[in-house]
Amino acid sequence: MSDRVPAAVWPVSAALVVALDDRFGLPVDSYLNGTQTWLTDDGPGGATLEWRLHPVGGFAAPPRSHHDLWETVVGVLHDGANPGALALGGEPRPLSSLWEGLECFPAFGDDLEPAVLAASATEALGIAPDAAGLVDHGAIGDRWERSKRGASITGMLLDELGRRP
Repeated sequence: MSDRVPAAVWPVSAALVVALDDRFGLPVDSYLNGTQTWLTDDGPGGATLEWRLHPVGGFAAPPRSHHDLWETVVGVLHDGANPGALALGGEPRPLSSLWEGLECFPAFGDDLEPAVLAASATEALGIAPDAAGLVDHGAIGDRWERSKRGASITGMLLDELGRRP
């Protein structure tokens, strides 16, 4: 038996990254593997939602601290940089070489219907998700670890939601 949780998923885009910054500000955590995380109390009844901007499979950080990555990227995007060629030190990099998708889910296991989660997340972020439903975080995490972090978390989420492009 798996522990499936409600989740909403968006593919990465410059508009999504700017919306995250405008609505939520700095992440509460920035991981060495590229993941950016926010916690908000936007869920139904004040439920806490966790927002994770997932890195691409095989994430390779640009030449800077993972703690500075978010601020650098949103800074250049707010300045009108081309998301296909971000100046992050060294060679210009596309936004899609850093992150591939955003996931929102109840942070503390609150029992939310996926459609209710998606509606709350849309209201909080201002952008509707591309997919919502139930996912098995444990199985996805296991597959990602077995791939030595080379697999696409967003791709696995979308596979489970039946929305793989």
